[in-house]
Amino acid sequence: MGNREDLLAGARRCLEEKGYLRTTVRDIASAAQVSMAAIGYHFGTREVLLNQALFAAMDEWAAGSGRLAGQGETARERYADTWDRKIRDFGEMRWLWTASVEAFVHAQSSPELLAVLAEGQRHNRRMVAAQLRGVPVEEVEEEDVRSLGSVHIALLTGVMVQCLTDPEHAPDGRSLAQGLRAMAELLES
Repeated sequence: MGNREDLLAGARRCLEEKGYLRTTVRDIASAAQVSMAAIGYHFGTREVLLNQALFAAMDEWAAGSGRLAGQGETARERYADTWDRKIRDFGEMRWLWTASVEAFVHAQSSPELLAVLAEGQRHNRRMVAAQLRGVPVEEVEEEDVRSLGSVHIALLTGVMVQCLTDPEHAPDGRSLAQGLRAMAELLES
C-alpha cells in the first residue's frame, strides 16, 4: 500500500479504537506508520481523512448487511428480520455507529461536512424508498422519497441511538413492525 491507503487504513483503525472526535493527527500517523505531514499532503486535513475513512466504512456496511432484504413468508416478517439484522449490526459495529453520531455532532460546526452528510441523507432516502417499493432508484417517486424514505431513515437513526444508549431495552424487529402497524392504525382513525 502507498501512504494514502495506509492513512485511510490507519484512520479506520483509529475510528474503531478512539472514535471520530478523539482521534488526532498523531494517532492516525502512528497507526499508518507515516509522518503527520503525509496527512496534509494527501488529504489536506484530519477531518477530510476521517470523513473519507468513515464514509468508506459506511459504504462497506451498506453494500453488505445494510440492504433491506430480510427473510420470512410475509412482508411483515421480512421487515422484522431486516430490523433484527440491523440491530445486531448496531451492537457488532458499535464503533461505526458511534463515529457516525460523533461526525454528525462535529458537522454542526463544519459546513463542509454538514453538506456531505445532507447529500448522503438525500441519497439514502431515495435508495431506501426504492428498496421498500421494489423499484429501481431512478424510478422511485419523489413522494415516496420524502415520506417512505424519510420515515425509514428517521426510524433507523432513532433505533440506532436507542441501541447505543440502552441495548438491553432497545426494540427488536418484531416490536418495530408491530409499532409501525399500530401507528398506521392510529393515523387511520
